[in-house]
Amino acid sequence: MADNKKTATLSFGDQTLELPIFTPTAGPDVIDIRKLYADGGVFTYDPGFTSTASCDSQITFIDGKKGELLHRGYPIDQLAENSHYLEVCYLLLYGELPTADELDDFEMRVTKHTMVHEQMHNFFRGFRRDAHPMATMVGVVGAMSAFYHDSTDISDPWQREVAAIRMIAKLPTIAAMAYKYSIGQPFVYPQNDLDYASNFLRMCFAVPAEEYEVNPILSRAMDRIFMLHADHEQNASTSTVRLAGSSGANPFACIAAGIACLWGPAHGGANQAALEMLKEIGTPNKIPEYIERAKDKDDPFRLMGFGHRVYKNFDPRAKVMKQSADEVLDLLGIEDNPTLQVAKELEAKALQDDYFTDKKLFPNVDFYSGIILEAMGFPTSMFTPIFALSRTVGWISQWREMIGDPQQKIGRPRQLYKGATSRSYVDVENR
Repeated sequence: MADNKKTATLSFGDQTLELPIFTPTAGPDVIDIRKLYADGGVFTYDPGFTSTASCDSQITFIDGKKGELLHRGYPIDQLAENSHYLEVCYLLLYGELPTADELDDFEMRVTKHTMVHEQMHNFFRGFRRDAHPMATMVGVVGAMSAFYHDSTDISDPWQREVAAIRMIAKLPTIAAMAYKYSIGQPFVYPQNDLDYASNFLRMCFAVPAEEYEVNPILSRAMDRIFMLHADHEQNASTSTVRLAGSSGANPFACIAAGIACLWGPAHGGANQAALEMLKEIGTPNKIPEYIERAKDKDDPFRLMGFGHRVYKNFDPRAKVMKQSADEVLDLLGIEDNPTLQVAKELEAKALQDDYFTDKKLFPNVDFYSGIILEAMGFPTSMFTPIFALSRTVGWISQWREMIGDPQQKIGRPRQLYKGATSRSYVDVENR
């Protein structure tokens, strides 16, 4: 809320404006510039919106200097240790941890919605077999509004609720179907007696010809990956969902927009880039060479999986992911996995180098997640779809919060125009 006793004074030309200052429950104070253009005839220039709050929110808070990530006030490491993905979904959606009865009801509602409309199977078959799973997901999720007309009216709270549950429930099914389609295997229907993560693994790796039993350690690791990617404040894809939603677009279209944004290699594709880098390095003895290359500003090579736009300390999610990597590879009997060995050695050497510590380049969540997913049997093309289904609950939570915000307006950023000024049209024969 605004602190009326605190203002910022902005002077330019012969004008002086007093701008209110907002004091959040956590984080730095925020200067309110909403009336800057109306009162002063100017606006701010902030490419990438690195110093601009586009909304107020009660969902997720990141303290980049401390390396802290809170969901509704709960630290991510505590949630990863004690909770599970669907409980975190409930927390993000409704603001509080559920009681036992509330959690049972929520899990039941999600489970009952895991199947997709049967006609969507035909929709999948319209894609080329070699289509990237993310391309398929963008199309299929956007098309959900053509199959579920009864949950597209954003003015109806019940329809918003049904849409939220449907997307949390169906995104794993859609992602698994995209994977199966890409490798030429038949779709596997969800099985309602399995938990969320186990169900997803079974839909990805089971075949009709034989039984498939999910290992609980793999299921737990999968659940942690979902949880660690559930929400991350106003990142590019979340801001895309909010911007699309600000126009009044239906929730399926908004989430499809978020998936499209996540597909970018600078966002959701980072774990694939980190894994490919580790494989390029190959063996621990080559690490010094690559570290020197990363420090050379004239060399295009960069250490992927290090550093973060927000975190200027260790990414709290990376610590949990590293533990999961050890557990999964130990279970699979590949604890001497060369990629993991390179990752651990690279992390150790980078953290001993002043160049990286001075620049706050610490391992992030993408550094180990790709190793886990590859060990489970996922190709790199599935890394971002898994990220997308994990982040769906965060997108929906942010979208619901935006819809209920009385201050919400359609997004309309300004620009610093540097083009031609007014010119007169010249007929083609005189040019």
